[in-house]
Amino acid sequence: MNDILDRIQPTDAQAQHAALERQRHLTKPLGALGDLEELSVRLAAVFGSPRPHPRGVSALVCAGDHGVTLEGVSAYPREVTVGMVANFLAGGAAVNAVARTVGARVRVINAGVDAELPDHPDLINRPVRRGTRNLLHEPALTREEALAAVRLGAAAAAAEIESGADLLVPGEMGIGNTTPAAAITARLLGLPAAAVTGRGTGVSDEALSHKVTVVQRALARAASEPTDPLGVLADLGGLEIAAMVGVILEGAARRRAVIIDGYIATAAALVAARLAPNAGGYLFASHLSAEPGHALQLEALGLTPLLRLNMRLGEGSGGVMCAPLLLAAAATLREMATFEEAGLV
Repeated sequence: MNDILDRIQPTDAQAQHAALERQRHLTKPLGALGDLEELSVRLAAVFGSPRPHPRGVSALVCAGDHGVTLEGVSAYPREVTVGMVANFLAGGAAVNAVARTVGARVRVINAGVDAELPDHPDLINRPVRRGTRNLLHEPALTREEALAAVRLGAAAAAAEIESGADLLVPGEMGIGNTTPAAAITARLLGLPAAAVTGRGTGVSDEALSHKVTVVQRALARAASEPTDPLGVLADLGGLEIAAMVGVILEGAARRRAVIIDGYIATAAALVAARLAPNAGGYLFASHLSAEPGHALQLEALGLTPLLRLNMRLGEGSGGVMCAPLLLAAAATLREMATFEEAGLV
């Protein structure tokens, strides 16, 4: 993976400084655009220009199944994963509706769905394996499988960027995947399972208690250490989470903005930031999920969510919803006149 990691450089401090200076002279009271001003300066650092001009938006919905669903951690059976992939490809999911509204493209990455999927022009159909092993009893993936899924996501991100995407939204679909996301988060942040395990698809109080116990037992079984993020990803993760790690890393390597969605995508962002600390400068948090561990993840990454809508859907839906905010922030910095340009000084 070093061929990806070595390309991830810090964001452009010179462009950031120039953008901050330009921001001070735009035709408005200082600070009048609030958080959009900070967003615009961060985008200048990402794109290496005091007048950034990001354009295309692409959501890459990574899909995979999970052996841990055998433990009853989800309100839905794992067969829903393949059904939702078909729904994405038919344009009928929430992320599709939001994407059409904001002019974004949606593509699906089959990283590990436990079914044969028919070809489709918006499907990247190269599964590493058909679902993970049961993380309660054994490592979910080998290191080689985890790395293969990371590289799958990275290749898909590279293709989208080459097709014109400047804003990437890694999304996910995988019944049961809040359980591996909780386990990854707990291990990397050194937190107890109860602090980071939520209701996911909306399980009952009794089922939530059982889910916490499953995460606790998985953490006790797992030998991976927080200092080995790829090992944690393999031991406790999912194929779609690994693919999202690849999308994030390749986006950062190519100096593009990566908009992080909810809890599961942020678990992938934690892994990516541990693998490549410079990647953090390219990440933007879209919203604060209703999952209890999400705020703790964002705090660890130093990210502030743009929206608070009590969403917990996933798919990249919240990330796509926030893309216009980033585009608007960049436009204000790029297109507004300074007082001098407007002849007001």
